[in-house]
Amino acid sequence: MITSLFAQCRSMLAESSFATALAFTVSLLGMSSLTAQSIDDITLNVYKDVNCGCCVGWIGHMQDKGFASKVNHPRNLTGVKHDLGVLPEWQSCHTAVTKEGFVFEGHVPAKFIEQFLAAPPEGALGLAVPGMPLGSPGMEMGERFTPYDIVQMNKDGSSRVFAHVGSAAAQK
Repeated sequence: MITSLFAQCRSMLAESSFATALAFTVSLLGMSSLTAQSIDDITLNVYKDVNCGCCVGWIGHMQDKGFASKVNHPRNLTGVKHDLGVLPEWQSCHTAVTKEGFVFEGHVPAKFIEQFLAAPPEGALGLAVPGMPLGSPGMEMGERFTPYDIVQMNKDGSSRVFAHVGSAAAQK
């Protein structure tokens, strides 16, 4: 794609249409800034129970990785999850949502959220770590760790494994 864009620029320049080539280049630069989002620009709306400590641990993990969070304590957390399309089999203790509507359910490590947001798969709703795996961000207990899968939730209700986390080091 980039090669063909540069070829178009070269062609415009060869036709002595410097102004057109310059406008085209500026528009390309503008497009890249619209599609590439800095983590510093992302605020996650986190929905959690007011008494949940592991959620606070996950929010701390996300903040350590550069994400901002706005914490919400809805009266009906299950209803929020339902309204967002998070099926029961994907659920955990907290739900985070980007302004674009991508949903991150449970203790998803920041590294995988970054990967997802860099190139969201077509039809994807977001990522989930169902349950509360021991050793996942916010669920640390010394050196104890339970391997887990990160599930890609799709808008059509289907899912697939986005990543397997086999060790605590794989979350970093």
